[in-house]
Amino acid sequence: MRNNFRLRQVGVVSAGIAFVLVVGTVGFRHTLRESWLQSFYRAVTTATLAGLDTVPKTNGALILTIVLVLAGLTLIAYVGAVIVEAIAGGVLTGALAERRRQRAIERLEEHYIICGYGRVGRRVADEFRHSGARYVVLDHSDSAIEAAREHGDLFVQGDGTEDEDLRRVGLERARGLVAASDDDAANLYIALSARSARPDLFIVARGSDEDAERKLRLAGADRVVLPYATAGRVMANLVLRPQVTEFLDVVTTSLGADLQLAEIEVHRTTPNAGRTIRDLRVRHETGAIIIALRKADGTFDTTPEPDEVLQPGDVLIGVGTPEELRKLEDMFSRRETVAG
Repeated sequence: MRNNFRLRQVGVVSAGIAFVLVVGTVGFRHTLRESWLQSFYRAVTTATLAGLDTVPKTNGALILTIVLVLAGLTLIAYVGAVIVEAIAGGVLTGALAERRRQRAIERLEEHYIICGYGRVGRRVADEFRHSGARYVVLDHSDSAIEAAREHGDLFVQGDGTEDEDLRRVGLERARGLVAASDDDAANLYIALSARSARPDLFIVARGSDEDAERKLRLAGADRVVLPYATAGRVMANLVLRPQVTEFLDVVTTSLGADLQLAEIEVHRTTPNAGRTIRDLRVRHETGAIIIALRKADGTFDTTPEPDEVLQPGDVLIGVGTPEELRKLEDMFSRRETVAG
């Protein structure tokens, strides 16, 4: 858009100069009966304010000279304004964009922080973006920041190991953090810094091997993902159980439009807490299916019975279309308590 505006400005200036020179050349030719070259020379020197060797002899030539001088002043002023805007406009526009981005980050709540915007971090951002989750990127690399800008992501250029940079991305208001750097040491420091500032924060970190996984967990990571081990397991399952693996891939990504998985916590203020799956008629009311239930004590029930009572603190694992899962979330959304 801005490039098109610049081209229009250049076109206006070029057309204005050509028009002034043509009118001046033709005017001097007819008023002073000079040659075309002499007339063109007089038009150029007059319009550019370079001065004249002689004063025009006729009133018509004098009037034309005055008009050309005024037109030249206008063109020079316009060109100067364009140059100043081009120099200062980029700085001002960049400053305004930076301020808007900072304000957007300051307004974020219950968002996610992605520390490291390499191949893994960008894939995480893709999932967040398609699922509608709010997130902000933190990376020190110029190429990573440029990639975040191209994708329209909120970002801060900085280091996830620095407390100040974590504060700038709203760590105190965040819901979770992903340490996705390709450096185990960097992810270790990120986990330590985030955990010391937010003991309750959910942290997922990337690790290269089992030794890194152990250290990351000690540093405070709730979950550790080993990309190479995960890739090997998926490849093996694609050979051994291709249909099962394909199904899981469909329901565990936010990019698909058919089926997805969702986890929904049963809060104490949820009106449906304490009722059974049968009483709620979950399948009939929402279309989604509860395929697993994580109890408050951390145990999993992978085949919940219809008479299972849903207690506060339980986490439902549901499968269905995005619309069905939204209905299921609405069924267990918390209600604000009102003091009597």
